[in-house]
Amino acid sequence: MSIPIIDPHMHMISRSTSDYERARLAGVECCIEPAFWSGQDKQHAESFFDYFEQIIDFETKRAERTAGVDHYVTIGLEPKEANYPDMAERVLDRVPEYLDRENVVGVGEIGLDQGTEQEEYAFRRQLRMAEERELPVMIHTPHTDKAEGTERIVEMIKDEDVTEERIVIDHNTEHTVDISLQTDCWLGFTLYPGKIDDETVIDLLEEYGIDKMMLNSAADWDPSDPLAVPKARDKMLDRGWDRAAVRKVVLDNPCNFFDQSPNFDYEV
Repeated sequence: MSIPIIDPHMHMISRSTSDYERARLAGVECCIEPAFWSGQDKQHAESFFDYFEQIIDFETKRAERTAGVDHYVTIGLEPKEANYPDMAERVLDRVPEYLDRENVVGVGEIGLDQGTEQEEYAFRRQLRMAEERELPVMIHTPHTDKAEGTERIVEMIKDEDVTEERIVIDHNTEHTVDISLQTDCWLGFTLYPGKIDDETVIDLLEEYGIDKMMLNSAADWDPSDPLAVPKARDKMLDRGWDRAAVRKVVLDNPCNFFDQSPNFDYEV
């Protein structure tokens, strides 16, 4: 019997209905969709609000209707567009009202892109929003200067004195694992071209262990694979991993992380 999967980071608004169907057949029973940069900078705060509504409402219904996938959302101002201060302020002012929605299970993805003052301001403010509501947080580490950016993220987490056990630092690579492990945060690995491949991740899991470790596909509009986590699951089994250990990585860990949200009700 195949081990079911929770993919904790999928931008399924970018994908087709057949992608939902293929993922479900491969064992993805539940996914979390973080708000993110959709490929072109938004020009108006209202564009964010329409986008938030779409992933909260329509996308959740589409996942259930087309493939029987449980679909949850995290809401936040991603770092790239935090660099438009007036627009960002309007978005940040309204993020809290979306965090109260029925299927919203956290804040994210937030973090750093270029490492500007505006990005750091938005990051800190949203960390505090999550802390006030005791919600999970999904953190985006930058594409370039990743180790340096991850170090800065860890510094700000410590400085804000937020609950690290409710945070996942995502997009880790072999160059950031030791930095992220300086915290009590969870670690995410994105199986995605240009980020990290499954063989490298499996090597890292064998070296560092599987506590608080999660795999995701991102599965957005760029070259990516909504079946990345099922494929990694199968490779772990092929490499002789115990089924219970594989299950912990692809199902139990993401379930336990998001179970910290009152709106997450997936049952393993």
